[in-house]
Formats: sequence, C-alpha cells, structure tokens
Amino acid sequence: MARQERMAAVRRVVVKVGTSTLTGRSNKLARPVFRRLVEDVVQLRARGLEVAVVSSGAVAAGMGRLELEERPRAVADLQAVAAVGQNLLMNTWESLFRRCEVPVGQVLLTADDILEDRRRYLNLSNTFRQLFHLGAVPVINENDSVGVVELKRLIGENDMLAAYVAHLVDAELLVILSDVEGIYSSFDRGPRGEVIAEVAPGDGIESAVGRSGGRLGQGGMGTKVRAARLMTACGEMCVIAHGRRHRLGDIMAGEELGTLFIPAARKLRRRKRWIGFASPCRGTVTVDRGAERAIVESGRSLLPAGVTSCTGDFAAGDVVRVETRQQVEVGRGVSRYGAPDLARVCGKSSPEVSRLLGRPAPEVIHRDDLVVLL
Repeated sequence: MARQERMAAVRRVVVKVGTSTLTGRSNKLARPVFRRLVEDVVQLRARGLEVAVVSSGAVAAGMGRLELEERPRAVADLQAVAAVGQNLLMNTWESLFRRCEVPVGQVLLTADDILEDRRRYLNLSNTFRQLFHLGAVPVINENDSVGVVELKRLIGENDMLAAYVAHLVDAELLVILSDVEGIYSSFDRGPRGEVIAEVAPGDGIESAVGRSGGRLGQGGMGTKVRAARLMTACGEMCVIAHGRRHRLGDIMAGEELGTLFIPAARKLRRRKRWIGFASPCRGTVTVDRGAERAIVESGRSLLPAGVTSCTGDFAAGDVVRVETRQQVEVGRGVSRYGAPDLARVCGKSSPEVSRLLGRPAPEVIHRDDLVVLL
C-alpha cells in the first residue's frame, strides 16, 4: 500500500515533539517553531482529523528561566526545574492555540497513570474521548515535577509516553518529531548513510540506531524505535521525521518524509494491548532460540522446556517480559506460573514438570495471553 493511501485512512494522530525541536541549541523555547506546529495542527483539524500533542521541553524551559547551563542530575533538582518549565511550556502552547480560537486541555501523566492502575487507565481514556468530543487539543507531558521514579527511568522518555498515549486514545498514527530526518542505515556517533524510507515488522532495525539522548532531551533514537515498535505491534503506524524541516500537513499527505514504520497485519484487541503495553511487568522470562522461533514465527505458546531462566518476584497471573539470552525483548504475556515454580521447571518437558509439581503442566504463557513485539 502506498504511503498516501495509508495516511488517508488516519482519523486520529498523536504528535510527539522533542526538546531539540522546541528549543534548538538554547534553553529557550523557540516560539516560531511552536507557532508553525500550532498552525499545522489547526490545519489538520480543519481536515477532520483529531490531534493530540505530546510535548517535551519542560526541563529545558526551566533551565532557561533559571539560567542554568547544565541539565541537573539529582532527582529533586530535575523536579524543581521541570516545575518552573512546565508553566512556561503550557503557556506557550495555550496562547498560540488561543489565537486560532482552539481550546487546549493540559494532561500531565506519570507512568502509574498508564501502567499501574486499570481504573485510572480507563478514566484517562474517557477524559481524552471527551476532550476530542469538545473540540479541544490535548497537550500531554510526563509529570516530571512529581514523578520521582519516572525521572529516573523516564519510561523511555516522552517517546514511549507518546506511544502509550496513542494506544490509550486509539490513534492510527504516531508522529515523532525530532532533530534527525529519520532512521539512517547506520549510526556511528551520529547518523550515517541514507534515511530508510520504510521499516517493516521484523526488519531488525534496532542494530542500526544510537541510544544516547541529546544535550537537553533524554530520548535517543533507540527509544524512538522502541516507541515505533509498540505502535506497529498493535497494527498502527509511526513516522519519525525532522521537526523543523518538515510540516505535519506534508507528512499526513503521504510525502516521502522521514521513516515510516509499517504496521503489523493484524490489530491487537484491547485485552492484548493492555497486556503488551499498559500492564506493569513483574519479571522476566529468558527463552532459548527454539522457543523464540516458536512464539515469533509460528505463533505458539511458551512451554517450560523453552525457558532457560527467570527473574523477578512474580505470581501466576502477572505480566512478564519474554527475552532472548541476548536480552532482546521478544514479547510480553501473562505467566501461568509463579517465579518459584517456574524456576524449578525451567528447561523441563511437560511430563517432568507434572512429576515435579504434582499437577498437569500448563504453558508458561498461552499464546492467547502473549503479545509478540518483534
């Protein structure tokens, strides 16, 4: 399918804008960039699209206001700087949208809002639905001023937050605007080679990208690819493109800009989306090559014989990561074993498991409870 056809089917889009796009090389918010993005969003809305914006830049804006030269390292300092910058950031978005007579709804999120509490997750989904219904543009940011754990691990920074939000609002497309043209064919202390126009599921592009963030932002290309994989695994699209050189309208028109991640053939149902992307992982199960092929290529369940080890204090019914021995995440699923029992039966056949546990040996993760991420 041509890119134009894919984009023509989009009705709801989440746009994530990185710190480097909004501030450039300074710690000051670049108001002309904000103005252009607001114009683009307003034009998309005029075409009948619903748009949510995930905005980085709070810490950088706070640094500029407080005249700090280096990004703080201590969590308390980051929280304080973010609290100063968040106000500047939202005032900029709100004032520019107001000029276009478009209302804005600020939504501050922490990982707990999306990953820990199912009721809160559903409440957020309803909130976004009503914001769209009322004609408002949701502007979302990670709540850096209160999220201690998030500031340490940043759930992959706002790139991953944007992917979670896209799933939360049932968006067909996530656009990640950064300071690079897209995914390059190689990465060695910076992008090298040519921009890859399209990435299909299973292309193994992860080995070609860098992982470090910018001077002010924290989301490197590795987290952007991870966010894109989250989208495509659910049957939705992602575009990574240069935020200052390209217009949203051109991207949505299907022009060959940036890198388009092609979605998987089948869309995940809501339950599997929750398992794969909105439920906290309580542990990790490591599998051998045979088990990896069985679950990725053949769509089979994970059996004890294919498990080499497990870590974490998880119980039966908890969601766990499934990783290779090289620590590549293959998928996530609901474990039918608690960690102590699984540790006893790793690598054993079903008859051996039954003898050890004194009961029939279930799958470690049934394929109906497994979300493959590769």
